[in-house]
Amino acid sequence: MHRVSQMPDPSQVAISCGQTRYPSSPPFSPSEPFPEYPFGNSLERAEPNNAYQAVRQALRLLDLDAARSDTAAWNPLGAIVRPGDTVVLKPNFVRDFRETHPDHGDCLITHGSIIRAVADYVFIALQGSGRIIIADAPQNDADFAAIRRIAGLDEIQDFYRKHADFNLDVYDLRPERARKTDGVIVGHSPLPGDPCGYVKVNLGQHSAFAEINDLCHLLYGAEYDTGELRSHHRADVHEYLISKTVLNADVVINLPKLKTHKKVGLTASMKNLVGINGNKNWLPHHREGTPVQGGDQFPRDDLKYRVERTTVANFKRVFPRLGPLRGWLAGPIKAVGKRVFGDTNNGTVRSGNWHGNDTTWRMAVDLNRILLYADSAGMIMEQPARRVFSLVDAIIAGEGNGPLDSTPKPTGVVLAGANPVVVDLACARLMDFDWHSIPLLARAADSHQLPVTDTLYPGITCASNCEAWTGPLHRAQPTLSAFRAPVGWRDIMESPVQSDHPPQTSSGVARG
Repeated sequence: MHRVSQMPDPSQVAISCGQTRYPSSPPFSPSEPFPEYPFGNSLERAEPNNAYQAVRQALRLLDLDAARSDTAAWNPLGAIVRPGDTVVLKPNFVRDFRETHPDHGDCLITHGSIIRAVADYVFIALQGSGRIIIADAPQNDADFAAIRRIAGLDEIQDFYRKHADFNLDVYDLRPERARKTDGVIVGHSPLPGDPCGYVKVNLGQHSAFAEINDLCHLLYGAEYDTGELRSHHRADVHEYLISKTVLNADVVINLPKLKTHKKVGLTASMKNLVGINGNKNWLPHHREGTPVQGGDQFPRDDLKYRVERTTVANFKRVFPRLGPLRGWLAGPIKAVGKRVFGDTNNGTVRSGNWHGNDTTWRMAVDLNRILLYADSAGMIMEQPARRVFSLVDAIIAGEGNGPLDSTPKPTGVVLAGANPVVVDLACARLMDFDWHSIPLLARAADSHQLPVTDTLYPGITCASNCEAWTGPLHRAQPTLSAFRAPVGWRDIMESPVQSDHPPQTSSGVARG
C-alpha cells in the first residue's frame, strides 16, 4: 500500500540558497542522477542544472516524505498531489519583453528549469494517472509564442512525450490579445483562450472591496472601458472571470517570479494569481483621482496632476472611437504625453504606481480567496476547494521598476511553502522590505470568514541550508543587499528592526 507523506506545515517556508545561474538548454533535465528521478538514464547533457537542485533542496527542507528522502521511493509532493489529480502549474508568464531593455534578462518570467523540476515531482506523485497543465493569462499584449520559446515549453513537452508517453498541456488563458503602439491599445485580436471556458465568480461581501463600496465608482482597470470594470464591482457585486481549467484543478502549484511591483510593492505568490483571471479589464488596478478625492491614481492633488487627470480621461474617452486612425496617432500622442507629463518608466508616478495604491492589493487578495474557496462552478465554499502550494523562482529576481521593466537581481534563492502569505512575507524579508508598509502583506491576514492565512508573523519559521535563514522569520538576517524598490515605494521600503510583536493592522488585529 502506498504511504502518503504528511502535509507541509503552513507556517513554514523553505529557503534554498545556491548559485545564481540557470541552465541554458531545454528541456532542463537534472545534471545528476537523483535516486527518485523518474526517467531513468535520460540525462541528456552535462550542463550544471542548479535550478533543479534548488527545487529539490527546497522540498527536502520542508521535510516532505522525509523518511524516504534520498531513495528511489521519495515522493515529496505525495501529500499534495494524489494519483488521478489534475494539477495546474501557474508560472509568471507576464510578458516576453521589458519596457526599456532589449531582452527579458531572466528576471521577467518564471524560468523553464523551475517549471521542469516541479513538473517532474508532480509526475512522480501522480504515479501514471492524472494531468499536468501549465497555464497562465499573461499581460494583454504579451506574445505567448515568444514566452513558450523563452521558457523552453515545447522542448519540455517533447521530453515528456518521448520519455513518459505523457501529454503535458500548455494553455494561454487569455480570450484576446491587445494590439499596442508605444504602449497604447489600438485594437484586439481573438485568441482560443481556456479550452474549458470561464466562470464568473462573485465574492460579494467576502471581497476586500466590500469595505470601500462607496468608492468603487472610481475604479480603473487594465483598459479604457471603465464601464465594463465598474459593472463588475459595485454594491454587493465583486466579480472576476476565472479560468475553468484552474477551477477544475485538484491542485494548483503557484510558480511565481520574485520581483518588485509598482502597484503593490512586490509580486510573488499572491500577486501571481492575476493570471487565473480571463478578462484583464475585470481587475481593478487603481481608483481615479488623488487620496483627498477617494482615489489613488496620483499621490498629490496639485495642478499638474489635475491637468493630467483631465487630459488623460478625455483621451481615453475619445481615442477608442478613432478606429483605424489609432495606429497612426498612438505614437505621436504618447510622445507628447511623455514630454508634458513625464515618463512612467523614468521616475514619474501615476496610474496607482506608488505605496498609496489602495486598490490592487484588494484585487490580489480577492483572487487568492477565489483560488482557495471557489469550487469548479464558482460557488464559494466554507472550506478550501483545492490544495495549493507555492514555489518562488528567485534565482534571478527582479528589482527596480518591476514588474514589467525589472533589473536582474541575482540571489540564488528558491522559496517554497504551503501558504502564499507566509511565503510572500519571507520574500519581503529576503528583499529587506518592511512588510508593515506593504498592504498586500499587512492586510492579507485580517480576520475574515474566508481566511487566506491564520499564521501570525512571529509564528513563521524558516528551514534553510543557509544558517542566517534558519529559525523564526522575524529573527532572520538578510544576506543580500536590499532590493531597489520602485520609484513610488522607495521612501517607505527601508526595513525596520524586526519585532516579535507586529503592529496592529487597520482592522485592529495584529496579524502577519
